[in-house]
Amino acid sequence: MALLEVNDLKVAYGVINALKGISFKVEKGEIVTLIGANGAGKTTTMQSIIGLIKKSGSIIFDGQDISKMMCHDIVNKGMVLVPEGRKIFSELTVYENLLMGAYKQKDKNIFKEDIEKVYKRFPRLKERQKQVAGTLSGGEQQMLAIGRALMSHPTLMMLDEPSMGLSPKLVSEVFDIIKGINDDGVTILLVEQNATRSLAISDRAYVLELGSIVLEGSGKELLESDMVKKAYLGY
Repeated sequence: MALLEVNDLKVAYGVINALKGISFKVEKGEIVTLIGANGAGKTTTMQSIIGLIKKSGSIIFDGQDISKMMCHDIVNKGMVLVPEGRKIFSELTVYENLLMGAYKQKDKNIFKEDIEKVYKRFPRLKERQKQVAGTLSGGEQQMLAIGRALMSHPTLMMLDEPSMGLSPKLVSEVFDIIKGINDDGVTILLVEQNATRSLAISDRAYVLELGSIVLEGSGKELLESDMVKKAYLGY
């Protein structure tokens, strides 16, 4: 049984059909990527799964139908979204942002262990734990957004455009971080416009165009696809 099963997912904004009945799955332990141009429906897909917008169809997570659940209940089930644009609490400190990610954790000892794990993965966050988050660099803010998500003990982490706006060096660092989190046992669903880098670390991938899935395969297969090369890889 897949960890996440999305079946006939539809979203409409008035007369505009943003998602036209897409279906896909994510197996436990995988990295799965959704690629597509702006407006393809990638962010809408992520927001639908996590319970932020109204939709039809079914979403099964870890054997349970979560289609009608509220966002905070879905997070409690072990799913978390690192949103596009990071959406950190810019006026709070780094430490306070991480504390927000652990809002459901009541055991102080476990919280202390969790925050030390985040600081070990992101030493720069430990150095800047008392710094106001809005003054961090773009790369540091992305690390904070991922660290905040890790504080909720996810079994599935969804990341929406995590490399957006970062320098090439930081892009490489972010993809290394994602691979490392997956190696530690967290399943990943990734939305990325950097198709080359995302497909290179993906077990499987889907191509979204105008609200429909038009192609699927392994990361390697899509990297070698003529259609993907022409539309998303620039050659």
